[in-house]
Parts: sequence; C-alpha cells; structure tokens
Amino acid sequence: MPGQPDAMQHIADQVRGALESADLAAYAHLLDPDVRWGAPGDRTFGCQNRNQVLSWYQRGHDAGVRAEVTETVVSGDRILVGLRVAGRADDDEPYRWQVLTVRDGLVVDIAGYDNRAEAADAAGVG
Repeated sequence: MPGQPDAMQHIADQVRGALESADLAAYAHLLDPDVRWGAPGDRTFGCQNRNQVLSWYQRGHDAGVRAEVTETVVSGDRILVGLRVAGRADDDEPYRWQVLTVRDGLVVDIAGYDNRAEAADAAGVG
C-alpha cells in the first residue's frame, strides 16, 4: 500500500510527542477504544480499553513519573517505543520498551517489555 511506511512513521512521531509531553488528549486520539495493554504473552491484559490505558498514565503522572522516549522504530504494523522512566523510587532500571500494534491508523495493542532485545524481536525489528 503506497504511503504506508510514511503513515506509520507519522503515527510513531505522534506517539513520541504525546508520551514526552504527557499529553493524554493527544495520546487518546491514537488509541483504539478497545486497545489492550499487558505483558507479552499475558492475554488477561492489564488494561482493556482506552480509558484504562489513559487512567494508568494519569496515575503515573500524578505520582511524578515522567518518560523520555529514547527511540521509535517502525516495522510493518508495529512500533517499538523505547522509554527512559524517571520518578519511580522503587525502580533501579529506568529503561522500558513497548511494542504498539497499529490497525486502521490506531493503536490496538500495547505490550510492555523490560528487555529491548525481546521487544525488538516482537516488533520485527532487525
């Protein structure tokens, strides 16, 4: 499909901007109403819709947690997002990765990883 890589990069850029600025309204526009978010392979999902995902981010923001996006890499219908998380006193490893799956221009699935290699593999990033 012509323009698909450009469209996915545009979504990745929007994800970066929304996460770095903690702009939940901007992030909401990128999420499917039925987006799922959880650990890889755990299909019980920590969050089962857009409102739950946004509430999770809001609770973190209210607690002083901030994220710097260290990378966004597009691979087909997936986006690998690297994050450096600050403000979590109980966290000795500040780096996290997410793999976002996009359909029809919206994020439909988010899987969280503690290991970049595993996240890159899941995203299909070489």
